[in-house]
Amino acid sequence: MAFKLWSADFKDGATLPEAQVFNGMGHNGGNVSPHLAWADAPAGTKSFVVTLYDPDAPTGSGWWHWTVANIPASSTSLPRGSGSGQGGLPRGAVQGLTDFGTAQYGGAAPPPGPPHRYIFTVHALKVDHIDVDERSSGAKVGFMTSMNRLGSVSITAHYGAK
Repeated sequence: MAFKLWSADFKDGATLPEAQVFNGMGHNGGNVSPHLAWADAPAGTKSFVVTLYDPDAPTGSGWWHWTVANIPASSTSLPRGSGSGQGGLPRGAVQGLTDFGTAQYGGAAPPPGPPHRYIFTVHALKVDHIDVDERSSGAKVGFMTSMNRLGSVSITAHYGAK
């Protein structure tokens, strides 16, 4: 079976809802992390990492909107708002720094222009935890994830500034 990822808040390829858009930088969204659920992780999975990345941000290196590491292998979802201080992160999970400078979900906030891609990815890891904490950058979380990944699955939403 193939590793699967879905959200009750948006469909793969659709426009990201205003609830998941940043509240700041010229945007008035809800800044609420979406529901995410996954199934059929690779054999040997010992933990998960969830990332949200915008490769289209005009920075030269993209933009990390959310990282959650050390999610236990027994977890198969994150509830809406879990990355926004509304509870529901599994015990032991840790959110790393976003490029907004906070250790929590940061919604879409593109400058005026074409829509950006917001790539939500669940990574299955061969280790039960990676050495990151709430001060770890998206790049560090990404590096540690890449060194321990068994597989990953992504869904992408789009959002453009009005």
